[in-house]
Order: sequence, then structure tokens, then C-alpha cells
Amino acid sequence: MVRSLFKKKQPSIVGLDIGTRCIKAVVLEGAAGDYTLTAYACEPIIKDAFREREISDYDAVSLALRKVRLALKNKLKPAAIAVAGTSVISKVVHMEPDQSDFELEGQIEVEADSLIPYPLEEVYLDFEELGMSETHAGKVNVLLSAAHKDIVDSRSTLVREQSFEPLVVDIESFALGNAVDYFYPHDEARSSVCCINVGASLLQVCVWQEGEVLYTKEHNFGTDTLLQDLALIHMLERKDVESQLIDNTLPDNWVTDTLPVFAANLQQQINRAIQMYMSTMNAKRPQRIVLSGGAAVLPTLTETLQQDLGVEVEVFNPFSTIKISDKLNAEQVQQTAPLMAIAAGLASRGFSPWHI
Repeated sequence: MVRSLFKKKQPSIVGLDIGTRCIKAVVLEGAAGDYTLTAYACEPIIKDAFREREISDYDAVSLALRKVRLALKNKLKPAAIAVAGTSVISKVVHMEPDQSDFELEGQIEVEADSLIPYPLEEVYLDFEELGMSETHAGKVNVLLSAAHKDIVDSRSTLVREQSFEPLVVDIESFALGNAVDYFYPHDEARSSVCCINVGASLLQVCVWQEGEVLYTKEHNFGTDTLLQDLALIHMLERKDVESQLIDNTLPDNWVTDTLPVFAANLQQQINRAIQMYMSTMNAKRPQRIVLSGGAAVLPTLTETLQQDLGVEVEVFNPFSTIKISDKLNAEQVQQTAPLMAIAAGLASRGFSPWHI
């Protein structure tokens, strides 16, 4: 107890995960190993507001952000947001060691010019030195990240309009890695973690090992396909399907007549994603998959996947290792927790340094 009094508290930052179907927000307080969830929100975006991952209906997203701001019940401004999709690129490149930031920046721009399918003036570039390369003697690994300015600026503008200040712009798959790093219980048996986040439109793979993200990949598949099938079979509007799914008021037979088709498709997609990871990294097949996102809260899905994939499938609850504020509805928090993995990873950026 005495030791905890002297732990340095870090300033909080709102983790804002702007998905294509809903916006999730997480606020954490505390210091290393002693975190408390003090506020969270999960608000649906009423309309089809995205084309691919780019915002097409700003009013719909703005309305959802306003509801998030009200649901958080605090005036905290600093925020971390994230981007994903085909206009976002991350790649490890190999550089000469002991270069200054200025020299490295020049080299990165040369490298980026050959990797990025846009003129350099249309993208934001960032880089981070990761340490000496094990595969390229005498070189350092440098993580190069790039995102089209339109996708970053549109999100930044919208969150500023709701009195947030976006201090950090991350990549969703790396935010997922941060969530695993901070909030997934680690031991020797879990030194390597394969986390798969299945959202509305993307299946994101993140392999974390001993504090580092080793591999990330996005695949175009998500729970949208399930919602489309449910809307068609039950002759409902899509928004009604979503609300009934959340409220658990869909006709009982959907679990036996519609979910198995989605589960079979998801199993195929996960198998392909794992195969791509194994061939790219020359790695063994993971023995455990940690599942997050909208798919992780669907009934019986983890059991079905575990049986069909032949590996252990575990639902990722980023709040299982932290305290929940007394002001929050703990039961509600636990029900939506797997949806909040990326938002939690973004909120954790308040506990680590970043550079501008």
C-alpha cells in the first residue's frame, strides 16, 4: 500500500477507436501495473458512414462522437486515435546504425518513396528505431509507418469538433499489440501471443512476443457479412439487426441457422491468415488464438472455432487485469470488453512516451 502511494501517475489520454460501425472510447488512470478503468463508451454509428475505411458521412460519425463525449462524463481532451486500411502502410526496413534523426529521416524518405503508392507529399510518415537486426548483419531495424493525409486529417478534424485533442495517431494493429502488452496476462507459456481482432469490416492479426509486435496483417472480412445475412433472413433493417444482436432479442434460431455459416467462413479466413503469418515469418502454427472485436462476443463462436481450428481459442478481455471504477456498471463493462481491445491499447499510450 505504501509503495503504491509513491507510484508516479501518468496523465490520462482518451483511447478513441473509430470503427466503421461504432466508436469505442476508454479512459484509464494509474501507473505501471496499477491501472483503473475510469470511463468508457461504445456508441453505434447509425448510418453506413464509411466507404472502405474512409469516412463518407461526416455527420453520422460526428453524432456518434458527440454521444461518446457525453457518455464519458468527463472533459478530458487529450486523445489517441488510430487508422487502418489500404491507405495505411507499416514495414520494417533495415538501416545503417548510429544515424541522427535527421539523417535517418532522409534515408526513410528515400525508402518510403519506393514502398508507398502515393506521392510523399500526400502522406504522413513516421519511423521508430527498434534495435539491431538479427537477419541483416550490422543494420538496425526501423519501423516505417505511413498513412494518407486524408484518412488522418478527417478523423483529427472530427474529434477536435467534439473537444478532443488528438495527440497520438496510431495504427490499429499496433494499438492491438499495445493492448496485449499492457492488459493480457503473460507468463512463460504465453511468451508469444497471436491476437485476432474481428471487427465489422476487417480481420486484424497481431503477433506479440516478449514486448514486441512481430507481425501484423489486415484481411477484408468481418461481422458485416453476418449482419447482412441476418437482415436478409429475418427481413429486418440492418440497424435493427445490430440493436437486437446487442440486446439479445433476435429470434432464437439465428444461433443454429445463421451463425454456423459465419463461423465456417471465419474459420477459413483465420486459417488463411495464420498460413500467411507462418509462411511470411517462417513460424510454427500458434497453439492459442486470443480473439477480440465484435466476433468475440457472439454466443458459442469461440467453442466452434476451437473445435474447427484445432487450437485453443480464448476471448481477450483487456479489463480482466485492471480495476473497474465503482462509478461504472461492472457487468456492462465485462459484456462489451472484447470490443474495447483497440481502444484500450490506444488509452495505454498515456503510459508510454511518444515522439512528434
